[in-house]
Amino acid sequence: MVSEILLEHFEQYNKRHSLFTHEDKILLTVSGGVDSMVMLSLFAQQGYNVGVAHCNFCLRGAESDEDEVVVQREAERYGVPFYNRRFDTEAEMERTGESMEMAARRLRYDWFDELSHEHGYSVIAIAHHADDSIETFFINLLRGTGLRGLTGIHRQRGKIIRPLLFASRKEILEYAVLHKIPFREDSSNRSTKYLRNKIRLGILPMIREINPSFTALMRGNLYRLTDAQSFIEVAMAKIRNEVVERGEASDRIIVERIDREFPRDFVIYELLNSQYGFKGDVAESLCKALQSGQSGKRFYSRDYVACIDRGDIVVAPVGEDDDCEITIERGDLRSYCGNSVLYYNHTDIDNVSEYNVPSNVALIDEDKLKYPLLLRRWREGDSFIPFGMAGRKKVSDLLTDLKVSRVEKSRQFVLLSEGEIVWVVGRRTDDRFRVGERTENILKITKENI
Repeated sequence: MVSEILLEHFEQYNKRHSLFTHEDKILLTVSGGVDSMVMLSLFAQQGYNVGVAHCNFCLRGAESDEDEVVVQREAERYGVPFYNRRFDTEAEMERTGESMEMAARRLRYDWFDELSHEHGYSVIAIAHHADDSIETFFINLLRGTGLRGLTGIHRQRGKIIRPLLFASRKEILEYAVLHKIPFREDSSNRSTKYLRNKIRLGILPMIREINPSFTALMRGNLYRLTDAQSFIEVAMAKIRNEVVERGEASDRIIVERIDREFPRDFVIYELLNSQYGFKGDVAESLCKALQSGQSGKRFYSRDYVACIDRGDIVVAPVGEDDDCEITIERGDLRSYCGNSVLYYNHTDIDNVSEYNVPSNVALIDEDKLKYPLLLRRWREGDSFIPFGMAGRKKVSDLLTDLKVSRVEKSRQFVLLSEGEIVWVVGRRTDDRFRVGERTENILKITKENI
């Protein structure tokens, strides 16, 4: 039976990976969705010492409140402690400038950590399953990633465990239906606005038509990729000790200390990515500059800046007075600015069907641009001609009119062509670069928070 198989695999998976024991006090994070409600059932049936934590992000009105009620009732039915926290997520997004996903993630994990310390929970269980891990693989593949990003979701990180990664969404749903476990369906899961849903609802069903055993096949692939990454991390820890000199204000990567038998660029990428968050294409550009002997050019991740100095790589935190200035060459696919990434798509007018785009998207007449473009933080005195207007306006006045918080202002970037602002990123384009009747080639820029 489905119930016996799932329960058996649940116990086997835990024993194989030593995720938890009956001596542990386990905090179950339960949203009300089918995955977490089944997780609660499995732990409760086996008599584990558990408590239930539910986050209400107050983003879906009555729907969010109904999720809260269902989870509380189920916790009471099992006789386990129930903890609930309501977050003003939109206010937090306004305060920090984070995306909804990033703000919600930070809020919930901070609260889970707080609960675990306050009530003595040694383990925090998250109900991600095999399909979630496969979707993460494709998300990272499409965005560009190293091997680390292709390992899916980790089964354990410190106190955090994911005890359902062995099970597919289909197996979990069948178990819930068979045992009449109540659960809620988040309406946002049906929206193709999100990349994960596009993969879940569009790409993966087509792959499963070709190979019905795809989920099981990918589970095996992810296990092997995870083992390979674990091996790399052990090796990189030894290399890091040999080539990285730590300083009070900055770290120095002594490139000549990298063994010549190793793939140098790969080692540099691993050093920059794992410790400082540099993406693959940024590390690749840095390696090209290193190869050509360039010095002084700056490369940015979200929180760090790297530059080449006498053949070494110096990495330091981004300072508040750093303009984070980088050049954009024709043909570049993306660039990073603060906690955001800009994706560049070069197309012609015939491929654009919708001109009424959201604020995180800009449509620019590319023939009016002069490369290289310049991306930097805005400065006092910056001005431009907002789309639809004839006169100039200071960027500071625009941000004030839009009631942008002080924190968000510090993260505001502008894109320039020959010293003229093309786009106040994520806010307003300049009228001089707008798409018009004579436009033939378009640069479409999409801003995504990271």
